[in-house]
Amino acid sequence: MSDYDNPYAPASGGQMSGTVTFGDKPKTAAGPGAEGELIKDTTTAGFTADVIQASRQVTVLVDFWAPWCGPCKQLTPVIEKVVREAKGRVRLVKLNIDDHPAIPGQMGIQSIPAVVAFSQGKPVDGFMGALPESQIRAFIDKVAGPASASADEQIAEVLAQAREALAAGELERAIQGFAAILQVEGDHPGASAGMAACMLAAGELDRAEQMLAAIDEAGRKDPEVASVLKRLEMAREVATLGDPVELEARLASNPADHEARLRFAKILNAKGFRDAAADEVFTIMRKDRAWQDEAARKALLEFFEAWGPMDPATLSARRKLSSLLFS
Repeated sequence: MSDYDNPYAPASGGQMSGTVTFGDKPKTAAGPGAEGELIKDTTTAGFTADVIQASRQVTVLVDFWAPWCGPCKQLTPVIEKVVREAKGRVRLVKLNIDDHPAIPGQMGIQSIPAVVAFSQGKPVDGFMGALPESQIRAFIDKVAGPASASADEQIAEVLAQAREALAAGELERAIQGFAAILQVEGDHPGASAGMAACMLAAGELDRAEQMLAAIDEAGRKDPEVASVLKRLEMAREVATLGDPVELEARLASNPADHEARLRFAKILNAKGFRDAAADEVFTIMRKDRAWQDEAARKALLEFFEAWGPMDPATLSARRKLSSLLFS
């Protein structure tokens, strides 16, 4: 806060000095969990231990208040809530200035509520008045550093980055991301599915199958896992579908050869040409929707399962399918 906003900021050489730095000292938690260790009242005699010494381990906010102060009553539940949510990044120490006037007098506190942050035994910043929750949270982030992401949040971020790399064809970066997650959580279904998808993209079907085999029954219900399982099944099937060049020749001589067209569509899908594969299936459906007990429509639904519900190819083909079925 600026000196203009801070009525108790001292003149040059005064007590309110020092800088807040992050990473130069550990930000330890307040202790094993009792709220009393995060939020407590102090006295003139206890100020050194509760604030000065404690701030060498964790940032301490000192709330100067009085029972007759209306804004103080507004601030108290809000700042206590935000301090609890900070989960040990800061402690809150409250000092009743009526009962203990010496400390606020020495610091030049002239208006309350006033909150001063202490770090490394020194006051480093502060604010005056009953600020809204968002501003108090921003103040804590400023003096104590932003909250570290939880393990689950970190895994989710790495997983998203690895999937993005896989979609972009950056297999090495994707493998590194999925592997990092599996080192921490060896049975993570999303990372296992992602690693298997990398193996599929590299043509290593046996290794992909090994990765998927390690996923338990509950994990196999994950949409990403189900998608990779279906893609592996399709990749295995490709070897039995024939030579795509010969299939194209058959179609050139007989466009109504639906068997050849369906096989060709499956090969296109296995090679990653999803839109083209869907187009071949739609060609069959337009000519003979009921052919082989609706084999073309069933193949398309298998494509959807392999691609995933939100894949652009799935969304596009679903629109075309709806148009075809209900036209």
